[in-house]
Amino acid sequence: MLLIISLISFIAIHSAPNSFFGAGELNPNMTKEAVEKLKAVYGLDKSWIEQYIDWIYNLLTLNFGISFVSGSDVSNEILNRLPITLVMNIISLFAVFGLSIYLGIKSAMNYEKSNDYLIRQLSVVSFSMPSFYLALLFMILFSLELDIFPISGLHSVEPREGIHNILDMAWHLTLPISVMIFGGVGSLVIYVRSLTLEILKSDYYYFALSRGIGNRELLRYYIFPNLLPPIITLLGLSIPGLIGGSVILESIFGIEGMGQLFYLSALSRDYPIIMGILIITAFLTLLGNMIADLILLRLNPYMKRY
Repeated sequence: MLLIISLISFIAIHSAPNSFFGAGELNPNMTKEAVEKLKAVYGLDKSWIEQYIDWIYNLLTLNFGISFVSGSDVSNEILNRLPITLVMNIISLFAVFGLSIYLGIKSAMNYEKSNDYLIRQLSVVSFSMPSFYLALLFMILFSLELDIFPISGLHSVEPREGIHNILDMAWHLTLPISVMIFGGVGSLVIYVRSLTLEILKSDYYYFALSRGIGNRELLRYYIFPNLLPPIITLLGLSIPGLIGGSVILESIFGIEGMGQLFYLSALSRDYPIIMGILIITAFLTLLGNMIADLILLRLNPYMKRY
């Protein structure tokens, strides 16, 4: 699967209009011979098949190549920016699923009541609100009007050390992570609510009610265990969406993460960095799906039969 993803990504990137040498070809001081020489240096004078085979061969040795723009090693550039992107996405992922499960169950348990109506309205707003527009609203409200959080960046102007540096970074990340959480919780709340309503209509739930079991025991032994399998499956499928969303938010908030690096590399047609980020994202997605499948097997051993 990873090989198929790499092949499709490679073809799509090289099929895009323009190239890294587009600006140089328009420069009257750049001769045609100089452009051809640069293409030979970067291996772009070869056919796509030869370039792809060379890239796969280097990938087996964990060599992602050299950046066209900076001339530095692609692996180092990605590894320098990967941690902050992973921190943002992991925090937002667990927060989104935690809030969605709580609000979805609460909405279903209070069906057609005021709490249900309020949660559904908030879910619709969250689901329909584009992340970039929501980010701008948060910046205007919390940064410009209330002056609570910084408008962009990852660190303050004055350098800090130790625990103060971590707290300063957390202060800068509060706004973008809040946008990721608010933008991702809407559709999942509706999904959890729908699943919970199906459980509340089931025969085993009515049988449990007839035995006089309390709400806490119903939630623990009847509702939550039946919600886990589809939610865990969705958890593995949510990874690419979160990483894709960080491309927009990191660019808006000026955070030097992997998302911003991908955006800048796409603008400059820096093929090695684009391919490196796509492969790492695909690997994390496949790893998340594999972990989700293993957890599902642990929760339901009978799935091994299928």
